[in-house]
Amino acid sequence: MTTLNGRRRTLLAGGALLAAGLAGALFWRHGTRAGTDFEPPFEDICIVPPTRVSTPHPYDPASGLAMYEARPVPAEARCPVCGMYPARFPRWAAQIIFTDGSAHFFDSPVDLFMFLAEPGRFDASHSAEDAAALYVANFEDGSWLDARTAVFVIEARVRGPMRGPDLPAFASTAAAQAFIAAQGGRALHFTDIDPAVVGSLRDANHGHHTH
Repeated sequence: MTTLNGRRRTLLAGGALLAAGLAGALFWRHGTRAGTDFEPPFEDICIVPPTRVSTPHPYDPASGLAMYEARPVPAEARCPVCGMYPARFPRWAAQIIFTDGSAHFFDSPVDLFMFLAEPGRFDASHSAEDAAALYVANFEDGSWLDARTAVFVIEARVRGPMRGPDLPAFASTAAAQAFIAAQGGRALHFTDIDPAVVGSLRDANHGHHTH
């Protein structure tokens, strides 16, 4: 009897591991490489968002912030494009604040631009024209920059939160060029990031997913 019960426990444990493995196949894992200064600091996963469209975070008048001022990323906030947690990537995060004061938070500039290209895929109640403010994290120190005046770098050797090419942002051309000297790439301004650029970055980062 003891042997039979032991076999049952073994089979149950094996089944649980198999189920966990199958569940894990639904995730696209993103690890880190030791010794790199610019990689995300820990392992994270990109998952399909929990719903087809996401509900933005409402404005909190008690926050002490103006309605269209950049906000700290809530720890529980999920990127409406990929489902990751932007608070975990303070040097990559981005946010959009709508005219009604609500906001979405993104794990990187790529997902912000993907949202702006097709907002209806991710938010049923807002359009790109509803954007009152756009912010991206300064790659140097994590402070917020107006996305429309930031300088982005494309084609650098640095990988973003999705473990693919991204758009680290800087406050000035000089800061961007210093980064380029060390990590490669070229500088772009907000208006340079056209549908072709967004499409190539989307394919490189989200090509294995169906959102």
